[in-house]
Amino acid sequence: MIIDLSKLFDNEGESAGIACALDLGNVARWGRKLFDGPVKVTGRAENRAGIVSVSYAADFILDVVCDRCLTSLARPWRMEFSHIMVLSLNREDNDEFIVIPDGRLDLAELVSSDILLELPTSILCDEGCKGLCPVCGKNLNNGDCGCKRKPRDPRLDKLRELLQE
Repeated sequence: MIIDLSKLFDNEGESAGIACALDLGNVARWGRKLFDGPVKVTGRAENRAGIVSVSYAADFILDVVCDRCLTSLARPWRMEFSHIMVLSLNREDNDEFIVIPDGRLDLAELVSSDILLELPTSILCDEGCKGLCPVCGKNLNNGDCGCKRKPRDPRLDKLRELLQE
């Protein structure tokens, strides 16, 4: 979805609301679609002294699997973001501003980038998740599997002693 902010850049003090539902079904993480349904975006774009600031909130249902036990999760999330848009920069090495020379902002690209950068690297079903058995692969959150796990490697006993000190 393209938002034309050129009128905002021309009129100081002008503002415009943002309300839409973005289909980001093509956004994936590790080969799996990330969103269950559309991402609802609500916010505001305002011109202050010739610089347009865009603030918005993104509400979505995150469709992922637990990183320890591989259980499917569908969790509602809300993230809030704020950016400063400019038509041009005097210096080229400034990461504080988003440059949109034609005054047109690709909202879908901005929202998907913001969400991907803010998502935690590890998502768990529960902080106390026990994960999977390394021998049989059973979900240990549902109970012990009864596998005979390998005894400790005796070559690492000296290292264990050092760590206990």
